[in-house]
Amino acid sequence: MNTKTFDFPFIVFSIIISVFGAIIGMQLITSLGITPNTSIIGALIAMLIARIPMKMFYKYRSIENQNLIQTSISAATFGAANSLLIPIGIPFVMGMPELIIPMLIGSGLALLVDVFILYKVFDSKLFSADETWPPGVATAEALKAGDEGGSKAKFLGIGIVGGLVGSHFGVAMSAFGVAFIGNIWALLMFGIGLLLRGYSDSLFGVDLNAYYIPHGMMIGAGSVALLQFILVLVKSKKEKNPDNVQEGEHINSRTDSDIKKGFGIGFVLYLIAAAILAVISGIIGDMSVLQIVMFVVFAAFAALASEIIVGIAAMHSGWFPAFAVTLIALLLGMMLGFPPVALALLTGFTAATGPAFADLGYDFKSGAILRKDQKTAMELFGRRQQLKSSLIGFGVAIAMVSLFHNSFFSQDLVPPVDHVYAATIDSGLSGNIGMLLLLWAIPGAIIQLIGGPKRQMGILFATGLLIVNPIAGWAVIAGILIRFIVLKVKGQEAENAMYTMAAGFIAGDAIYSFFTSLWKVK
Repeated sequence: MNTKTFDFPFIVFSIIISVFGAIIGMQLITSLGITPNTSIIGALIAMLIARIPMKMFYKYRSIENQNLIQTSISAATFGAANSLLIPIGIPFVMGMPELIIPMLIGSGLALLVDVFILYKVFDSKLFSADETWPPGVATAEALKAGDEGGSKAKFLGIGIVGGLVGSHFGVAMSAFGVAFIGNIWALLMFGIGLLLRGYSDSLFGVDLNAYYIPHGMMIGAGSVALLQFILVLVKSKKEKNPDNVQEGEHINSRTDSDIKKGFGIGFVLYLIAAAILAVISGIIGDMSVLQIVMFVVFAAFAALASEIIVGIAAMHSGWFPAFAVTLIALLLGMMLGFPPVALALLTGFTAATGPAFADLGYDFKSGAILRKDQKTAMELFGRRQQLKSSLIGFGVAIAMVSLFHNSFFSQDLVPPVDHVYAATIDSGLSGNIGMLLLLWAIPGAIIQLIGGPKRQMGILFATGLLIVNPIAGWAVIAGILIRFIVLKVKGQEAENAMYTMAAGFIAGDAIYSFFTSLWKVK
């Protein structure tokens, strides 16, 4: 990779395309409540620019530079929409405009800590580059197909067409594509969860949400997952010796020491960020010393837990339950007795973490695929380059939200999810919510224990229960069945073609959702 990639023209172009991504993200999150995957769009733009016959555009013929461009736009889109605009929309909806700027500062700090932790722990045994990270696979395969052509481009093209057509008819093609790539047990539980959530009311006459079953399941599974993480952190396992690794086995570029530093320093940074938020928001004057300490510690813990749980779900399924995990943190904060102002800040702080962690994980995965078989030093260097590109995108996101949030809020354009958070805070706790959460946490914990840290069955099952999309459940189950049959009939040699076509399904779904979302806004 060229060490002089980040010259002035490249940085300017990265900023321009990040501005485009941030605008798209803010527009769609406020009007439709969704954030599109702009990675594929960024990759396509970079590939098109590379074909302009002018010397200044020759640099974009490099597949690595194309990957840096998609990293920037993706970071700007998710950063602006999910990590910044959603958090600052909460105090606005609750009639606390004086908290918008403090919340923007707090969520901006949380976003940067989120990115730091992911950079330190990506490609460790916890968040391995060898795991699925489905949108990252789709982006990498699109870039490789554009660069190599041939059969890879053919299979990818077939997949993209299939993704576009299936999405047009309402099939969740990203879920279908993921089923060809990820861990079968994890995805099977994800699919079952989606189907149960979709049909529980009609089949059993039970609204899972009314009994807080999905939330309790996620609390139980998430608690066990966090304990599994802690066991990895405290266990002094001997690192893999490359000389003893079997041929073809993935060697992680991050060690146990990196994991401990990443999460340890990250937690301290979250504590500092939460303390800064408490001071600049003025809640110190309204709460006792004990409450302030509890707020800072719990906010830091919730932020860290959010990114871990969201990261696990994103890594295995390409879907991340950021809204649900934030809502769980809010419910727990209500049980701790925090006042409404503190709850609004806690919710925004938690919401700022997770999406950027997942999105940058996808981008790092695409880079890892493109740099496959390179030495560890070159892989780490390439990842640092991607970190620089992501920071350009996140920096643009912070600037754009700072400049334009008022124009959105003045038109009452607020992310829909903020109304849910605000209504939950206003209504307060009623009935036996705590008991229900505790009751349903038990089966969630048991499923996560049975699956173990590799399969993450509890987290993925709870993720499915939290998402209302039964069609995606059928798509996952159908994809798993087709994958099983193809491998049985054709053998392992069919796997590469299947992966490329699956990436096409995911890419086609992303392209379709992106442009149809823009059309709906228009």
